[in-house]
Amino acid sequence: MMAICKNPELCAEVSILPVEILGVDAAIIFADIMLPLESVGIRFQIKEGVGPIVTDPIRNLRAAQSLGRFAGADVPFVLEAIRLIKQKLNGRAPLIGFSGAPFTLASYIIEGRPTRDFTKTKALMYQDPETWHILMDELATVTTSYLRSQIHAGVDAIQVFDSWVGCLSPQDYREYVLPYSQRVFRDLENAGVPRIHFGTGTSSLLTEMKEAGGDVFGVDWRIPVDEAWHRLGHEVSVQGNLDPAVLLGDIALIKSHAADILRRASGRTGHIFNLGHGMLPTVQVEKVVELVRFVHNFAQEWGELS
Repeated sequence: MMAICKNPELCAEVSILPVEILGVDAAIIFADIMLPLESVGIRFQIKEGVGPIVTDPIRNLRAAQSLGRFAGADVPFVLEAIRLIKQKLNGRAPLIGFSGAPFTLASYIIEGRPTRDFTKTKALMYQDPETWHILMDELATVTTSYLRSQIHAGVDAIQVFDSWVGCLSPQDYREYVLPYSQRVFRDLENAGVPRIHFGTGTSSLLTEMKEAGGDVFGVDWRIPVDEAWHRLGHEVSVQGNLDPAVLLGDIALIKSHAADILRRASGRTGHIFNLGHGMLPTVQVEKVVELVRFVHNFAQEWGELS
């Protein structure tokens, strides 16, 4: 994983494959969510089948204050990969850059490894709010700087992944997360590219996430796309929201679920059909190709009817 991320040529090749093989409408840079943290002093390794394992998790004020400053020059391989991808795409599809959101990055470096309950993260929030806010302030700066570097390198849109924020209540999100995500989106408001705000398990947080900011909001499969859009307001765009596990079913099932989402979106401008989270590694490529073809045909027929 890290070998590909740090080799611009390999990264470019892997990033373009979904456009060439699956026929999707945009590429996203192949990168690990932890990359910007390495340059500010977080030591970790990516363990196959597990994810990031942090050597010295941050759980006190001294450790939080010891984080270094991030600069685009710290990830030259990411920026060079962006330039190569743009060159190879040659206008065939836009390129999306991304970063983890402050909360999701914090959860990795506090827990020390992937988790389902986030008890250490919440313990720091509740027991040591001073350390929590200092850490989140630093991570908001890292996130903004990392995304701005990608924008300068040429990405056409940016996506902020708050993959694990769904573990929080609306009240906790508002107190411990919203100010920092809001700062990221506000600082990039005039950067000239669309800003995608993505999370999973966030049905109860959509109002708060909209307040935090973004032009496009990713929603998962736990809420119908039309209901999510109603909560967010139709002035924003919505990305989603097929359950990745549906791709384990047969083609008829996949098309049925996709058609339901597309009908709920009703052909409104601003819907980006997508999975509600990452693709499962056991999914057959042929099924994804068929899904992409089905969505394209559905959209075309809907456009002709309207």
